[in-house]
Amino acid sequence: MEYLTPDIALMLFAVSLAAGLIDSIAGGGGLLALPALLWAGLPPLLALGTNKLQGSFGTLAASIGFWRQGLVDPRRMGPAIACTFVGAVTGTWLVQSLSTDTLQTLVPLLLIGFALYFLLSPRIADQDAAARIGPLPFALLIGTLVGGYDGFFGPGTGSFFVLAYVALLGYNLRRATAHTKVLNFTSNIASLLAFALAGNLIWPLGLLMAVGQFSGAWIGSHLAVRHGARLIRPALVAVSLLVSLKLLLGF
Repeated sequence: MEYLTPDIALMLFAVSLAAGLIDSIAGGGGLLALPALLWAGLPPLLALGTNKLQGSFGTLAASIGFWRQGLVDPRRMGPAIACTFVGAVTGTWLVQSLSTDTLQTLVPLLLIGFALYFLLSPRIADQDAAARIGPLPFALLIGTLVGGYDGFFGPGTGSFFVLAYVALLGYNLRRATAHTKVLNFTSNIASLLAFALAGNLIWPLGLLMAVGQFSGAWIGSHLAVRHGARLIRPALVAVSLLVSLKLLLGF
């Protein structure tokens, strides 16, 4: 509870509000929330677990917002949700025994490539395109792999999901972002359960930040629906490049 002094609590609440708004549009909210938790003095494992707690509320709020706007029906996403959950649990288990050095080198390079795809591809728009694979192969491949990546490492998860929905299922950016939030919520919950079972989170602090995350994500999901690709495309490019810089330069 020493982390909940009034000034630190207010700062973390403001950060979580901004993180929720950014995350619901383009992902990458953890770029704000996790460093803020570390700055506040939390040990790395407690910071990671607490971040998953507050982040789960943000992705939940965004998912509800997109569902209310008619862009996503979680009942039709059963295979993708199940594969993402299994992948995230597996990834969270693996991270305890394997090094992340390779991912820290590879992921920023992938994200730079994805940023160029978001910027230049004619498939990135407000109209759906032809799907290249079916929903079940998508669930098995993308749900399992990206869910596992989120449990194991995490940065850029939202960008990976959006890219997969656009490039493989032909979704427009609004639909891709909406479905991404449901799968991101799934992977967050799976990872959160693992952290909670190990006692690696601070519930009062995480719940305080969850209020900010939920509010920011609710606002962001409505902005994404209203402005579509005009807002989401540049946000995805910016977030992908920022995550890449953070991982490459270590700031």
